[in-house]
Amino acid sequence: MTRVLVAEKIGDSGVELLREAGLDVELGIDWEAGELERRIGEFEGILIRSATRLTADLIDKADKLRAVGRAGVGIDNVDVAAATRRGIVVANAPQSNVITAAEHTMALLLAMARNVPQAHASLVEGRWDRSELSGVELHEKTLGVLGFGRIGQLVAARARGFGMRVLAFDAFVAEERFRELGVERADSSDAVYAEADFITLHLPKTPATEDWLDAEAIAKMKDGVRIVNVARGPLIVDADLKDALDSGKVAGAALDVFREEPITDHPLFGYPGVVVTPHLGASTAEATDRAGYQAAEQVVAALTGGAVTSAVNVPAIATEDAEALGPFLGLGQSLGRIAVALAEGTSVDALEVEYRGKVAERDTRLLTVQVLKGALAGHTEEPVNDVNAPGLAEERGIALSETRSPSARDFTDLVRVTVVSGAERTRVVGTTLGQRNRPHLLEAWGSRFNVQLEDHLAVFRYEDQPGMIGRVGTALGDAGVNIVSAAVGRHPDENGGDGEAVMVVTADARVPQAVIERVVACDGFVAGRTVSL
Repeated sequence: MTRVLVAEKIGDSGVELLREAGLDVELGIDWEAGELERRIGEFEGILIRSATRLTADLIDKADKLRAVGRAGVGIDNVDVAAATRRGIVVANAPQSNVITAAEHTMALLLAMARNVPQAHASLVEGRWDRSELSGVELHEKTLGVLGFGRIGQLVAARARGFGMRVLAFDAFVAEERFRELGVERADSSDAVYAEADFITLHLPKTPATEDWLDAEAIAKMKDGVRIVNVARGPLIVDADLKDALDSGKVAGAALDVFREEPITDHPLFGYPGVVVTPHLGASTAEATDRAGYQAAEQVVAALTGGAVTSAVNVPAIATEDAEALGPFLGLGQSLGRIAVALAEGTSVDALEVEYRGKVAERDTRLLTVQVLKGALAGHTEEPVNDVNAPGLAEERGIALSETRSPSARDFTDLVRVTVVSGAERTRVVGTTLGQRNRPHLLEAWGSRFNVQLEDHLAVFRYEDQPGMIGRVGTALGDAGVNIVSAAVGRHPDENGGDGEAVMVVTADARVPQAVIERVVACDGFVAGRTVSL
C-alpha cells in the first residue's frame, strides 16, 4: 500500500479521507526529534502544518516521496525548489481560512466600534462604566477596504449586511467585479482615506506594501478613523499609529497581526481604544479541519492520479515542447509584470496575450499562465503559481484571452501582452534572441526599441527633445544606480512632428521610486516607472 505520514495534527476528516482512499496512514504527531529524518524515506506522501520544516537535506532523504500537503496557506516551511527538482508535488490549502479571516475582521470591527473588550474588563473588575464606553454604529458608515482579493471581498459582503457603504481599492481587480458585489471602486488608496470611517487592510506583504500605513497615509484620513489589520503586521508603522491614537486622529485600532510574532510586549497592548488578538485570523476549528481536509484531498489526488488543483509547483513541461517553449517562460512572466507596471488605468479588466511566429505553433497555454503570474505577482493575498494563477484572475474579474498567428514580422517569434483598463490599452512586446535565448523588450508605451532585459529597469516617457537621456543618467548616477544598458524609441505625433519618446534603462539594482519621481518632475517628462523582475 502507498504510505502517507501525517506529521502534525490535522482535522480527523482529513485523516479519514486518506484512509478512505486506500492509503496506509501513519500518525507521526508525537515523534521524537530526529525520527522524521530517519524515517521519511518510507513514505510516498506527507501532510504537515507549520511546525515541520521540509528542508532540501530532508527532502533528499525522501527517496519515495511524491506529494507534500501543507494544511494551511503559506509554504515557507517547505523547500519548494528542492521538491520540484525531485518531482515532488507540493500543494497547500489556499482557501481554508478565507471565511475565518473575514469573520475575524468583522469581529474586531464590531469589538472596536462598541468597546467590547474594554467593557468586559471593566465589568469583571467591578466597575459599571456604561457612560464612558459608549461606541459608534456601523450602519451608514463607510468601510474602506485596501486589497480586494478573496478575504477583502468576503468582508465587503458582510459589512454591507450591516448597512455599511463599502469603498475599496485594488488596481488588480476588474471594475465589473466591484459592480457585481455592490462595492464602490476607489481610484487610489488616497481616495479611500478621504472618505472611510473604518479602514481594513487585506494586502499581501511585499516591499511595496510594507509600512503602507505610515504617518503620511494617516494624515490623509478622516479625523476619528478606526483601523483594522488582520492581514500582515508590517503593513502598519506601529510608532505612527501610536502617535495618531495619542493625537486623536485615529479613534481606535484593532490588530490581529504584528511585525514580530509571537509577541507579548507591544507599545499598543493595553492602549485605550485598541483591541488586540494573538493572530487568530485563521484560528477556528472549522478552518483547521478545512485546511487538513483540503491538503489531504491534494495528496490523495497526487498519489492516485487525480487532478491536483492547488499545487504550488508543477512538473516540467512535456519533453517535446521543452526546447521550443522553455526559453519563453521567463519572458512571458517579465512582460506581464512590465505591462501592468506601465498601465495607467486604475484597474486591470483584461489581459490579452498574442503569440506570433514559430512559438505560436505550440500549445502556449503554459506561457499565458506565466504572463498572468507576472501580472499578478505581489498583488494577491497568496503567492501566485502555475496552478492558481487562472483562478486568482477569475475571482478578480480579469478576463484572459490568447491569440496565435504563424507570422512575425522582423523576428522569428514575438510575444505581445496588452493590459486593458477601462478604455485604456497598454501593450508591451518581447522576444528571445541569440544562442542563449536572452529576453528582449521590443516595444513599450507605443515606442519600439530593442533592449535586453535585466533584473531591474526604469521606463520613461517624455517629449522628444535633446538632453533627456543626460538627465536620466545624471539622476541615476547621483542615486548610486549603475546603468547596464539603455534604449530609446521615438513616437512621432500625427503631423510628423517630434512627438514623444520612450527610454528604457536597465540597471544592476532597483531604481528607487524617489529617483523616478525626481526625473518625472523635470520639464518635458510625462511619466516614469520602476520595475524589478
